[in-house]
Amino acid sequence: MRVLQLIKTTSGAAWALKQVRELVTLDVDVHVALPAYSGNASLFELAGATVHVLNSDLLIKTPWKSSIQFKSLRQLVDGVKPDLIHSHFFGTTMVMRLALKRIQVPKVFQVPGPLHLEHRFFRETDILTATDQDHWIASCQWTRDTYNTLLKQRYTPSRGRQRVFLSYYGTDLDHFVRHDRSYLRDMLGIPEQACIVGMVAYMYPPKYYLGQTRGLKGHEDLIDALSMVRKTHGNVHLVFVGGAWGGADQYEHRISAYGKQILGEHVTFMGTRKDVAQLYSGFDLAVHPSYSENVGGAVESLLMGIPTITTDVGGFPDLIRHNQTGLLAEPRNPVDLAEKIVAYLDDPDMASAHCQRGTELTRYLFDVKRTAKEIKLIYQTILAQSVK
Repeated sequence: MRVLQLIKTTSGAAWALKQVRELVTLDVDVHVALPAYSGNASLFELAGATVHVLNSDLLIKTPWKSSIQFKSLRQLVDGVKPDLIHSHFFGTTMVMRLALKRIQVPKVFQVPGPLHLEHRFFRETDILTATDQDHWIASCQWTRDTYNTLLKQRYTPSRGRQRVFLSYYGTDLDHFVRHDRSYLRDMLGIPEQACIVGMVAYMYPPKYYLGQTRGLKGHEDLIDALSMVRKTHGNVHLVFVGGAWGGADQYEHRISAYGKQILGEHVTFMGTRKDVAQLYSGFDLAVHPSYSENVGGAVESLLMGIPTITTDVGGFPDLIRHNQTGLLAEPRNPVDLAEKIVAYLDDPDMASAHCQRGTELTRYLFDVKRTAKEIKLIYQTILAQSVK
């Protein structure tokens, strides 16, 4: 089985690299189209994939070059002769469909998150550009259910044919090891008896053209929630790990100023770090208050054995089963978020029990060796359907 994967970056998407590495061990002949031979491109080769340099993302800033790009992709497909083409991003999926609409090769869009489905233009574009050759691999249940609903509304279901699948982006479980709890506390001068509530996420500024007034990850909501929590639990300190994303330095400064205004010395902004595992080990609770998310940082915090609270959006409920593996809070509701934090602070035994079950669930769902086998099975199912 030969597969061509379209990946738009060589500096991120580590999840795609891990998937490719495991697919190669399962005897899948993986070819990867990357925009440049830089960053982690050599790691794809070390994983056993064949690397081709081709930018397969939408050329938003130079659309007049798209015809050349489309021709290059068709030439690549003609040379590689893949049994199936696998795209990991919305932009690469649009290029794949527009450039290859007359090429009868099964195509798969593995959807990394639900954000584009939450906005009508992108949701409609996704569905309208698809042909009978197109399939989707959702990476959370919300995304899977949304696609199934959209397809039922627009198309007559094909008897015995599956077009939407579910598989999570897996990770290497052995990378998540608890470190010394005192590492973070010693660094910040926080006493052992204090409680640290932590959040690990880049800072994405609001998209004002979409009517947003707060950032996508909910940093402001967590600041507001902690100001309420501290009225009854004065020994709580808030730690943010993660800096500005995509040059949003002004937004980072704004969040930092807001946090200091509301919480004073009881909040610390650590910026972008490389020692995230060590920092996680110092948290008593991890909170992920996003407005839109796939499964996000909940995977990391649970694999690190940290009791976890998230908002009830996107793929979070796949992992955070309320009152079983964690707590779910209403999005955009700092009052409810504060109540969930207090519930764990007041009952650490409950928090620990939830976390233990959550860690076990996460280690099963997100084991990259298991998810890669799942992806190969999906490939085989799509190819078998195509033969019929």
